[in-house]
Amino acid sequence: MLRWFLRNRLDAEEKKLGESMDYLRHVVDVSPAAMLRFASITPFANSRKVLPKDAWFVAQLVGAQAEDCGPCLQICVNLARQAGVDPALLQAVLDGDIDQMSPEMVDVYKFTKAMVTPSGDDDALRETMRTRYGERGLIELSYVIAASSIPPTVKRVLGYARSCSLVKVEV
Repeated sequence: MLRWFLRNRLDAEEKKLGESMDYLRHVVDVSPAAMLRFASITPFANSRKVLPKDAWFVAQLVGAQAEDCGPCLQICVNLARQAGVDPALLQAVLDGDIDQMSPEMVDVYKFTKAMVTPSGDDDALRETMRTRYGERGLIELSYVIAASSIPPTVKRVLGYARSCSLVKVEV
């Protein structure tokens, strides 16, 4: 019964997200309890209270892009579009075109890049984020950046990850 329920939820999520949830079906088939534990990251991954949605999605996109998982990146784009984020901003992030981003989004982009590809040169960017969004906003950034790596990592470990997928902003 639990497997049936979880599979139905995955079917609904696939329709909402526009991408396959086959890797999670595998988890359900092996262990519904493991799937419930995976689902428990949702509150952590979606704990945005003070961070503006554009900043949130820029960080999420950069984090997912660093994991090189085309379908996961497409899900982030689809969710951002559903939330009303400007497609031009999404395309600029995907292209790494900071000239097409506002100064605030350039800072979020650069900060997230520094977090996913550590260079040791991130103190000034961190202080910019802290000043702009406060301690709560910095915590939210840490959560979205960390959470953006979880699904691609799980998919890669289970053998379901694909890269080199064309990501479409205009859906």
